[in-house]
Order: sequence, then C-alpha cells, then structure tokens
Amino acid sequence: MMAMFRSLVSASAQLRPQQPSASAAEGVESQFSCPICLEVYHKPVSIAGCSHTFCGECLQPCLQVTSPLCPLCRVPFDPKKVDRSSSVEKQLGSYKAPCRGCSKKVALVKMRSHIASCSKVQEQIANCPKFVPVVPTSQPIPSNIPNRSTFVCPFCGARNLDQQELLKHCMTSHRNDPNKVVCPVCSAMPWGDPSYKSSNFLQHLLHRHKFSYDTFVVPAPQRSTAISSKLCHLMHCSIGSMTAAAKTNNRNLSCDPHSSKGVLWNNRLKVS
Repeated sequence: MMAMFRSLVSASAQLRPQQPSASAAEGVESQFSCPICLEVYHKPVSIAGCSHTFCGECLQPCLQVTSPLCPLCRVPFDPKKVDRSSSVEKQLGSYKAPCRGCSKKVALVKMRSHIASCSKVQEQIANCPKFVPVVPTSQPIPSNIPNRSTFVCPFCGARNLDQQELLKHCMTSHRNDPNKVVCPVCSAMPWGDPSYKSSNFLQHLLHRHKFSYDTFVVPAPQRSTAISSKLCHLMHCSIGSMTAAAKTNNRNLSCDPHSSKGVLWNNRLKVS
C-alpha cells in the first residue's frame, strides 16, 4: 500500500511543471540576454548557420554590410537566412526573473518595459559613476571623433563598407559609372579635401588605397616624436658604421708607412 502511494506521489511530481529555483531564476535573465545590448531579447532573431540569437534591432547594422559576420563567433552568414526565433519568444513568455532594482518577479517578455518604469533601476542608473580617465591628463577628451573605419559608397550611398568592401562593391556595381565622385576615404582623413572629385574613382581606389591608413600612418600628435626617434636611430647607426670603417681604413693604411696618403689619413685621424 505504501509502495503504491509513493509511486503515485512521484508520478504526480513528474507531471507537475517545474518552476526554477530562486538562484536559477536570477540566472534566467542572463541566459536570455542579447550578447550585443546585454538586455533581455526584444524580437529575437537567429542566424541559421551558427544558431546564435540576437535582438532584431541589434543585428540590423550587421545586415547592412556586403559580407556580414556573426557578431559573436565572426563566422560569415547569409543575411537572407536570419529568421525570427519563435522558440525563444515562447520561453520569454514562460519564464520569470527578479527585477534587478525592486526584485519583483517579472515575465522576461515584459522585463524591458518594467525596467524602463522601475524607480529603483532608474535610481541605480543615476548613481552610476561617471567616466574618468585612468591616468590624469590635461588633454581634452575628444567628443566628435570622425569615422575612418567604414565608409559610404559615393555612387549609390551604400553604408558601413570598410575599405576592401568599398572596393569590391564599386568594382561589382559601379565599374562603368562615368560620374566624378568624392573619395570617402580621402575626405575622412585630416588632409583630405571633401570637395575634390576624382575623375576615375575605381583607379583611384586601386592605386591610392592599397593599404589601410590606420595601419601605416602615424597619428599627428605622435608624428614628430616618431620622426625624431627614427632620425636619432639612423644617425646613431651612421656614426657607428663610419667609426667602424675609419678604424678598418686606419689599420689598412698604417701597414704602409711609406704611403703619403696613409700618413695623411693617419694624421687626419689623429687630429680628429
């Protein structure tokens, strides 16, 4: 009789839906957080190739480039194979997690709207420490840094193209375009002229921009220091090689004491 009762209890426990424990509930929000914005998924989408999930809005900038890469694993993917993740949406509606401000249990699907109206969370955001440099400096922190990593196609306005993607895009889509356009790479540089139009933009890209300026060009504040150190290094090497050559010549010339040139060279060495 007891054995039958225990079997009925265990069977009912298995049929009852399991609720996550308090410690597990705290980790549920992190399990359903977007790797880009670090918030609970909003309209989640998944990449077919690697199965990584992101907010639909967060993944949009990656879909604008010609050859998109997964922001998490950097694997190339087809932008046409990005689908809405209905399984994740169902889980967002079935799980709850405590609010990080008021600790109230909220469904994950409503977590974003709750945080936006939670006074405790807003108070925490207001009391967050402001950014300060690690090392004190008297130089002002720049507020408007120009974008020199991605560019806009001057023909059709396609955005978020790096230097190689810009060349590939123009060679594929605008090979026979006769219009004169401004080079977006040159105009982004400090010495660039934003009003100068290249008569043959494709040839300009092929010959002028064979390498990245970020890799080979020294920034203006460091340029004088780099040049000075390079000149000092070259002068040091030149002086060292001249001294070694002079010692070699001195030994060779001193072997012939009757040579007037050797005596004159030795005298010069002695005077110097």
